[in-house]
Amino acid sequence: MLPEERPAVSAVSLLVVVDPAARRTDAESVRIAKDVLSAGAATKICYPEDPSELERAFAHRGAKRPVLIGDDLALLRTVRLLHRERALGEAALSVVPVGAAANLTLTRRLGVPQDTVAAARAALDGVEKSQGLLTDDSGGVVLGGLRIPAFAPEPGRPAHPVPARRWPRLRERARLRRGDGGCEADGAAPTARLRVEADGVVLADLDSPVSQVRVSPGEADGLAEVLVAGGGEPVRATARSVRVSGADFRYRADAVVGGPVRTRTWTAHPGAWRLTLPR
Repeated sequence: MLPEERPAVSAVSLLVVVDPAARRTDAESVRIAKDVLSAGAATKICYPEDPSELERAFAHRGAKRPVLIGDDLALLRTVRLLHRERALGEAALSVVPVGAAANLTLTRRLGVPQDTVAAARAALDGVEKSQGLLTDDSGGVVLGGLRIPAFAPEPGRPAHPVPARRWPRLRERARLRRGDGGCEADGAAPTARLRVEADGVVLADLDSPVSQVRVSPGEADGLAEVLVAGGGEPVRATARSVRVSGADFRYRADAVVGGPVRTRTWTAHPGAWRLTLPR
């Protein structure tokens, strides 16, 4: 990791961490972000090549405010590291999104400007906003939300990247896992036999096929927001803890696919971190 010192311009001092993927994907946007940040503050720019170098960079940042240049995966790695080190609440985190548009869904959802200059300026003079997150029993962190199955579409989006030609195979796998006589009518999304509990209250059980489960950090009271869809009306709830169990299932937590697992518990942490956003 080669630190790059920039002269002081104001009383603000920043630790700018450039994710390796950002440099490979769009070096010009990285250069623009560094120029804008350096023009408005004293900066120390670091280029960590692995998690250990990232950890050392944050461990020695002192009073510098952290700014990350990278995509959703870089943000998740950073938050997971700071959470593990119990340093997530020490300073607000700023993000300058750099990467393919498909890899910036989380930053966009969190309200971070997608324009490089606008995001860098927000890092300099924006406002801090408290954010909730979810942690799971394997050490994972969820900032935007998770869904089961992993290939379930976002609202208003098609079910890709899973190609339509793979749906018959997915339905067959679901049938074999359940051990029943078949799936839903042709063209319907696969269902799974899952037990979903919100603070111990059963929202769905193994005798009722579930087509989709969504969990996201709540904004108002810090509780997780839960949606379970099946054969009837969707069931909604808020809870501090959400447990899903049943046949092997995969889940998508932000930009990361996890599983297969037979049980996983997510816990809500209100106001666990702060993100700098435009005024």
